[in-house]
Amino acid sequence: MQRVNALSFIFIVMVVGLWAYLSYEQSYSPSVFPYFFDFLKVIGDELKSGRVVNDLIASAFRWSAGLFLSVIFGLPMGLVIGKNKFAQKLLLPYLNFFRCLSPLAWIPFAVIWFGIGDAPVIFLIFLGCVFPILFSTIQAVQNVPKVYDQLAKDYAYSESDYLIDILLPAILPQVVSSLRLMAGLAWIVLVPAEMLAGKEGLGFAIMDARNGLRMDLLVLNMLTIALIAHQIDILLLKLNQKSKVRWGFEQ
Repeated sequence: MQRVNALSFIFIVMVVGLWAYLSYEQSYSPSVFPYFFDFLKVIGDELKSGRVVNDLIASAFRWSAGLFLSVIFGLPMGLVIGKNKFAQKLLLPYLNFFRCLSPLAWIPFAVIWFGIGDAPVIFLIFLGCVFPILFSTIQAVQNVPKVYDQLAKDYAYSESDYLIDILLPAILPQVVSSLRLMAGLAWIVLVPAEMLAGKEGLGFAIMDARNGLRMDLLVLNMLTIALIAHQIDILLLKLNQKSKVRWGFEQ
């Protein structure tokens, strides 16, 4: 691990060094890619003005709201459909159809229905995440060993007790793994959604920087998105590795 970290650090130093050297030599136009020293200056300017922080807060709210809605809708529905063969035959063809539609294709409807602001972006993130978590939950439920059902019958579990004490813990590893993927997907949908249906946020800031040919601001917002998404992924990976989550079918 230390060797990997050292190699990563060396790689970053080499990239930054090359960037700084090409900027010093003025080997390219700043309208194509920002000079390194201009980029350093804009970091201080944006932090001082508070704009990047405000955009980050707006994007984080939309991201978390869209992801939360997709979980509270997709997870229970996945549990019900996963346990009900009639519901699978009735609903899965239609759900598969809508799953194949890109959430960004809904942008015109989102703007018409919700206007400009938080609501359309949250709606698009919800559409982007709800189907993957729904289908992953259905698959997880279908993979639960039948012996678990027999165990619940033998001990006279009620439906609610079976759901809380047996089914949810059994599918938790798959759900958390799916949530990790959905968290990244939510950020991917967030940026173009904010470009077209937002009036603030990191995605909107990227579009605004592009329109103003401010490549330094554009790179700053891109790196902010990447760093936040990376840290969220690390947190969810650590959660997925916890013994209370990973037990699955191992016991």
